[in-house]
Amino acid sequence: MPIKFAGKPGLVAYLTAGDPDLKTTLAIAIAAIDAGADVIELGVPFSDPLADGPVIQRASERALKHGTRLSDVLTIAKQLRTARPEAGLVIFTYFNPVLRFGLERFCAAAEEAGVDGVLVTDMIVEEADEYLACLERHKLAPIFLAAPTSPDARLEKIAAASKGFVYAISRVGITGTQQSLAADAEQLVARLRRYTKLPIAVGFGVSNAEHFAAVGEFADAAVVGSALVATIEKSEPAEAPSSIARFIKGLRAPAMQAR
Repeated sequence: MPIKFAGKPGLVAYLTAGDPDLKTTLAIAIAAIDAGADVIELGVPFSDPLADGPVIQRASERALKHGTRLSDVLTIAKQLRTARPEAGLVIFTYFNPVLRFGLERFCAAAEEAGVDGVLVTDMIVEEADEYLACLERHKLAPIFLAAPTSPDARLEKIAAASKGFVYAISRVGITGTQQSLAADAEQLVARLRRYTKLPIAVGFGVSNAEHFAAVGEFADAAVVGSALVATIEKSEPAEAPSSIARFIKGLRAPAMQAR
C-alpha cells in the first residue's frame, strides 16, 4: 500500500527517537505533522550508524546514552499513531536492532503500533526474502534505498520489492546537509519511474527551502533529516517542537507564496 503525500512535494521528516528524550521526540513529531510533514521517520538509535553523517551520529549517541531501545521507539510510534492517525509513520533502522529484538516479534509489534512502513538501511533487496515475507504477514510496507550508482536491473528489483515509497538517495555517501543537490538525483528518479508507480522520495542532503522546491520539480517527496536533527540539537528541549514547526513551515513557505 503506497504511503500517501497530501501535496507535492510531500515531506518525510526524519527524527532520531530519544533525542533529546522520548517525551520530547513525541512532541516534536506531533509538531512536525501539524506544521506540514506528511510522514514521520522514527529513527532507531544505533551504535554504528555507517550511512549517517555526524549530526545524526551525535543524535544516536545522545539517545543511546539515555537508554533508548527499539521497544521504546515502537512505544513512541504507537503514541504518535493515536495522536495523529492520518500521518504516515515509518520505522527507520539498521538490521542489527531488529535481529536482536527478533524479526517476527518486531513486525508484530510494529503492526500493533500502527506503523505503515519499515526502512532498514542495510537490508539489501537480494537478501530480503525472509524480511519481506514477515513484513507482508504484518501489513507493513517495505521501503528500500536506491542509489545513483545502482544499475537498472537492481533498480527494477528495488522497485518491485518496495510498497510504501521508494527512497532515492540524492548522492553516494552519508547523510548530511549540503549546499546544492546533486544532479544525479533527478536522473535517478527518472530511471526509477520506468519501474514503479509508487511515490519516489529524495533524501540525503535536502536541507532548505530551495532544495525542497527543487525536489518537487521531479520527485513526489523530499526527505529532510540532518537539518531537522541539527535544529533539535541547537534547541532547548522545551523549545524543540516549536523550532521544528518553524523550520518545516519555512521549507514550504516559498511554494505556498508561489500559489
